[in-house]
Amino acid sequence: MNNRLYGNLIFELSQEGRRGYSLPKNRFGNYELPASMRRAEDALLPECDEMTVVRHYTNLSANNFGVDNGFYPLGSCTMKYNPKINEEMAALPQFSGLHPLQPTETTRGAEAICTLLCKSLCELTGLHAFTLKPFAGAHGELTGLMVIKKYHESRGDESRRLVIVPDSAHGTNPASAAVCGLEIVEVKSLPDGTVDVEALKTLLAEYGAQVAAMMMTNPNTLGLFERQIPVIQKMVHEVGGLMYYDGANLNPMLGAARPGDMGFDVMHINLHKTFSTPHGGGGPGAGPVGVRKGLETFFPHVSPYHGNFAVAIRAYAYILSLGRENVKLVGPLATLNANYIKECLKDVYELPVDGLCKHEFVFDGLKDKSIGVTTMDVAKRLLDYGYHAPTIYFPLLFHESLMIEPTENESKETIDGFIQVMRQIADEAKTNPELVKSAPHNTPIGRVDDVLAAKHPITTYRQLLADQAQ
Repeated sequence: MNNRLYGNLIFELSQEGRRGYSLPKNRFGNYELPASMRRAEDALLPECDEMTVVRHYTNLSANNFGVDNGFYPLGSCTMKYNPKINEEMAALPQFSGLHPLQPTETTRGAEAICTLLCKSLCELTGLHAFTLKPFAGAHGELTGLMVIKKYHESRGDESRRLVIVPDSAHGTNPASAAVCGLEIVEVKSLPDGTVDVEALKTLLAEYGAQVAAMMMTNPNTLGLFERQIPVIQKMVHEVGGLMYYDGANLNPMLGAARPGDMGFDVMHINLHKTFSTPHGGGGPGAGPVGVRKGLETFFPHVSPYHGNFAVAIRAYAYILSLGRENVKLVGPLATLNANYIKECLKDVYELPVDGLCKHEFVFDGLKDKSIGVTTMDVAKRLLDYGYHAPTIYFPLLFHESLMIEPTENESKETIDGFIQVMRQIADEAKTNPELVKSAPHNTPIGRVDDVLAAKHPITTYRQLLADQAQ
C-alpha cells in the first residue's frame, strides 16, 4: 500500500494550487466582512484533488475498529452489535426528516412511538413512568437526582443534601450529584466487591436525616449482583431517603430482575447501551429516567424535545424485534458469556473476586506478577491479534484492572477465539516478555508515549510544524 496516501496527514499530501472542487461564477457580487470578523491571517488548509482526499480517508477508515468487523471485549459499556433493522428504521425519511419544531399535529406517529417505548421500559423495569428527555446516561443521572431533590423540597425537607455512593460506583455518579448541588458520602465495599451493609448502617445512623438518596450501580462495576439490595433499600427508606438505580449495567438484568421490584424509586437507562445504538466515540446517547408512582410530577424540564429521537427509534425497533419472550434471553446470555470467559482464563489471569459474575468481570492483570508484564502490555498485544482492548485500569479497586464484557450477541466460536488469544498472550508473557512489553507490532502506529501525549498533546498541524522547527 502506498504509505504516502496511507500513513501521512492530509496536510502532508497537500500541493499548492490543487483543487478538488469547482464553484460556479459569482453572480451575487462581493461584500466586505467587518474587520472584527476577519482572520488576521489565512487559515492553514490542505490543497488536494478529490482522488487524493477520497483515498486518504478511505485508507484511514480501514484502521477503524468497529463491532461490525471484530469482537469488542468491552461490550455493553461501549459497543455491542446493533441489528441493521434498527438502523433502517431510524433512517426512514418519515423519521429522519422530522424537525423538532414542526407542528405537533404532523408528528403524531413519532409521539406514539415515544409513548410505546416508555410503556415498554416501564414493563421491563417495573417502574411507573419514564421521560425520554435526557440526552445521555450522565444527563439521565442528573435528571433523576433533580427528581429526588425536588421531591424532598416539596415536602419541606430541604436539609437532605447527601447522596450515598458506593466506592465501586460509576464515576459519573458523584459528578452528577455535584452538578445537582448535592454532596457525596462514600460507603466502602466488602472484599467480595459488594456494599458493606454494616458500614452503610453506620453512615445512616450518623447522617440519616440529611440523606437524600443512595445511588447503586447494579450489577456493580465488578459485574457482581448486589444481593443485599432488599436490606439496603429498607434501611435507606427508613431514614427517609430514596433509592436510585444506575442502569448503565442493565444488560444482564433483562428478563431476570426489575429495579422497581427491588425497591428502587428512580433510575436511568443507558438506552444506547442496553437497547442497541452504535455509540463508540462518545455518542449518540440517550438516558431515559424512570420513577415509581407519585414521582412523575417531579420530572424537570431538562429539554424541550424527546432527547435523541433516533436512539429511541432504534431502541423500540430492538425491543419489538426481540419480543416478550426473547428479551428474557438477553440477561442470561450476557451472564453466560461473561462467566464462560472468566472460568476459562482465571488460571492464567488473577481473579481477585471469585464467584458468579453477571455481564462483566475484572481480572487484576496476569496471575504471575514476577514477569513484569502489565495490563497495558496485554491490551497493546491484543491489538496485534485484531482485537480491541478491554477496559483497563478501571475500576480503581485493583492495581492492574482488566475488565472484560462480552455481550449476549457473541457466539461461542467468537468467544473461544478470544480466549485462545488471551491464553497465548499469557504464554508469551512467560516465554518472550519483551514481545508483549513492546507491542503492538502489526498496527500502523506502534506503542506511543502515553505520558508525553497527555502532557504535550499536538492538536493542530500548525503546532506540529512549530514543534518540528524547534
